[in-house]
Amino acid sequence: MVVNLIGVSAASIHAARDVTALRRVFETIHADSCPLSYNFHMHTVCSDGQLQPEELMRQAIAIGLRGLAITDHHSTEGYRRAHCWLETYREDTAWRGEPVSSLHLWTGIEITSTLLDTEVHILGYAFNPDSPTLQSYIHRESPKGAAARAEQVIHSIHLAGGLAVLAHPARYRRSPEELIPAAAQAGIDGVETYYAYNNPTPWCPSPRQTEQVQRLSSTYGLLNTCGTDTHGPNLLQRL
Repeated sequence: MVVNLIGVSAASIHAARDVTALRRVFETIHADSCPLSYNFHMHTVCSDGQLQPEELMRQAIAIGLRGLAITDHHSTEGYRRAHCWLETYREDTAWRGEPVSSLHLWTGIEITSTLLDTEVHILGYAFNPDSPTLQSYIHRESPKGAAARAEQVIHSIHLAGGLAVLAHPARYRRSPEELIPAAAQAGIDGVETYYAYNNPTPWCPSPRQTEQVQRLSSTYGLLNTCGTDTHGPNLLQRL
């Protein structure tokens, strides 16, 4: 399949503005949403993953995903390649008279930041990847100084039209009880509630951490997300 890169910017902007639809999805996410219906945390060779963006999309369609976001570290290249592949795939299937996939691909990114003097990761979704406010975060390097502060990262994602989510809240040096209230105060929109901390097979969210994060999410009125955090060759696992 030949991927045509012409016109990706306009298409990307259109996808980036679809934040209302994504918010509705986040409002309905539950423990069984991932990895067979939605997946909002995965990596490609454009950061530290093993999958080519095009292969990731082939797997997503084979699984029957309804929606996803590629969240490469400090890069949107994987999203752009996946978007082009999906558009070409749809054109090809429509030309053959086959059903066209309704899979929804949102923009995504994972940004290293600091919160309560602790390194945390913030996921950005449904933003305009061409927004000037995000350009300092998409050069495959962790931000430094004031740009790395969680408040600044969240603010930049919001200025680009997107939603900001605290990734895997129970994986850090400080506890979710400390980090989630601080993230809420900094303007975070949601937390990655459904996450498999011990990489089980088959994938399933860790019960104890899920209950803990759910409770805090409800307390602070935050959205809930889910994701496999795939770095390996299979979208149904983390590694």
